[in-house]
Amino acid sequence: MIFSNKTKKTGDLKMGKQVIVKVPASTANLGPGFDVLGMALNLYNTVVLEEMESDCQIIEVKGEGESLLPRDSSNLAARAVSSLLYSAGYSDHGFKLCLENQIPLASGLGSSAAAIVGGLVAANALAESPFSDQDILQMAVEIEGHPDNVAAALLGGVVVVIKDEESCIYSRLIPREGLGITAVIPDFSISTAEARSVLPEYVPLQDAVYNLGRIALLVTALREGDWDLLRVALHDRLHQPYRCQLVPGLADVFAAALESGAYGAFLSGAGPTVVALTPPDCDAGRAIADVFQSKNITARVLQLEPCLTGSYIL
Repeated sequence: MIFSNKTKKTGDLKMGKQVIVKVPASTANLGPGFDVLGMALNLYNTVVLEEMESDCQIIEVKGEGESLLPRDSSNLAARAVSSLLYSAGYSDHGFKLCLENQIPLASGLGSSAAAIVGGLVAANALAESPFSDQDILQMAVEIEGHPDNVAAALLGGVVVVIKDEESCIYSRLIPREGLGITAVIPDFSISTAEARSVLPEYVPLQDAVYNLGRIALLVTALREGDWDLLRVALHDRLHQPYRCQLVPGLADVFAAALESGAYGAFLSGAGPTVVALTPPDCDAGRAIADVFQSKNITARVLQLEPCLTGSYIL
């Protein structure tokens, strides 16, 4: 944690304490775990929060979203900061918020969750940490609306999380070493609202049972390192079949991942990013990108690892 008790001057604005937070990307659902599974990834946004003696807010954005994200109170990270400071009784100060983003926007890698969690964690530190991780998780879910990405971004590792009435209950596990993670990010975006709009209100009982069994296998595979289970455990019937219409060539992408030697692949969160879980040195990313290219869609390939620490203060 970085605190400075010396007053800094930015023009005629007096600056006080400063906090710097690193918050990871996340991939949600992991195939069958719709809205209950998330994994943090080692791709980070940095949140720099400084207290100001005046009551104004200054917001700066660098990197991903630099030309798109708002610089006013509608900014998600700024909303999170303001909300927590108000709850902590610390709202009589303004702040300067600098967001240095590496997580692509609207890609299915948890950019919104990272903004919310980063803002909450930074504001909590600025206010001398009045809230626990459980409190921050609850606040994040209230802003985000669903818990999987925010829980992973806050806590790290793989998180199983559910909403139980007014609270969230979670279990965190550290996946065994030896698992490759390839994220392929096609050059278009899908909003969460759009991705949810294509889902049915009800699903057949046999599809619900299908996913329940695969979630159990998936958690076992990640906890025990039994990677052969992933070839079955990553399958899904609750959301990906309906979202194929939003991602050109998605079925072919999954097939190409398997043919390249991956254990399997899945749509990351609401998409359109596809994540493949692979043995070491498997080049699933190129195979997946080639399928997108055949649809005249360019794509970035990132080789990632699980982030085990979650959000942390420098």
